[in-house]
Amino acid sequence: MSSSRPRSPRWPPGSFQAVYNASKSFLQSFTEALQNELKDTGVTLTSLMPGPTETDFFHRADMDDTKIGRQDKDDPARVARQGLDALFSGKDKRVAGSLRTKAQGLAAKVLPDSAKAQAHRTVAKPGSGERDGTG
Repeated sequence: MSSSRPRSPRWPPGSFQAVYNASKSFLQSFTEALQNELKDTGVTLTSLMPGPTETDFFHRADMDDTKIGRQDKDDPARVARQGLDALFSGKDKRVAGSLRTKAQGLAAKVLPDSAKAQAHRTVAKPGSGERDGTG
């Protein structure tokens, strides 16, 4: 773990998923704190930051009618493999998934929170994925 690296982007503000996104931000901050506390022990902690992944999450979160719920998502086996590779390599964090997910991770480092919240709103707003485009 290198202290000269810029701080990893926290999970973006998540319109229509405020508690979920805030929880992800907490987990990232918690992991970074534990990484620092344990830096001299040989214990490795890796923060996995996947993008939308093809699981039952969006259905269970009642997001089937959203843009993000309907879009193509990352393969869960690929995300898991990237996370395990990062863990076994001793990496402190890994943005896992497709090139699109990694590009979004880079954009999150420079965009203001208000822009990230608005972008999330566009894809997570209930009805935003309706096929007639009126959502």
